Amino acid sequence: MITILDGGMGAELIRRGSASRDELWSAQALLDAPNDVIQTHLDFIQAGARIITTNSYSCVPSYLGKAGLAGEYQRLAALAGKLARDAVSQTALPVLVAGSLPPLQESYRADLVPENNEARGIYGNIADALEPYIDLFICETMSSSRETKNAAIEAKKAAQSRELPVYVSWTLNEKPGLGLRSGESIKEAFVAISDLNVDGYLCNCSSPEAIEAGVEQLSLLTTKPIGGYPNRFVGVPDGWTLDNGKDVGRREDLDPIVFAQIARRCIEKGATIFGGCCGVGPEHIAAISNEINTPP
Repeated sequence: MITILDGGMGAELIRRGSASRDELWSAQALLDAPNDVIQTHLDFIQAGARIITTNSYSCVPSYLGKAGLAGEYQRLAALAGKLARDAVSQTALPVLVAGSLPPLQESYRADLVPENNEARGIYGNIADALEPYIDLFICETMSSSRETKNAAIEAKKAAQSRELPVYVSWTLNEKPGLGLRSGESIKEAFVAISDLNVDGYLCNCSSPEAIEAGVEQLSLLTTKPIGGYPNRFVGVPDGWTLDNGKDVGRREDLDPIVFAQIARRCIEKGATIFGGCCGVGPEHIAAISNEINTPP
């Protein structure tokens, strides 16, 4: 059985005018347009997603602090969880809510991962805020094994009372086969968190080519659920941050049909979960749904 994830929530909210890349990014929609968040979740569900991810990616003190809202991160994470659950309640489809535990400083920047005790304190608070609303945790866009471990340890703690699954998802070097953005191989990252007994392994927010290679490597390491959700970026420049003006660009060759073909190849290599990240909208998810439900 193949489970379809949703697409890039933040980029989709920006495309719809409900958020912007500046300051609060996707969290802006939680404050100004909560109904748009619900509708975007519903559009991904209608397209075929059976796991939607909470709009909590920028509900971290480092982003919220730019607008003087660092102390609001737990409240906004809980709101992101509630809105996702509200969306699911409006459909009879079997949809799960994944609680997002994101990087605490910047995506793709293993060099900026906070000290362990600081990181675990924040992750624990976010996980506790999300837990009442979700069906699983996903520690996503993790750029190093240390970042992964900090997030996964706290997710496992919050998951205990209801025995919720905890998935991890690594962001990869754009060149296929070169491992995480930290320079660690996928196998090294896998071994580094082996004591946590997480429930699934994915790769995300990297080129489709890197994701495809990552899925193939994961298939050799585990029989647990594996998969990926690529972005549509041209590439991430060295030293990128969300608001420093360095442009990641958008690949025009990754239209919905091509994206669905990539999903098919990843599934053939062992993926049981597939979706999209930044720049991947409901139209791409609908194409994946059609592709995997159509015999090759």
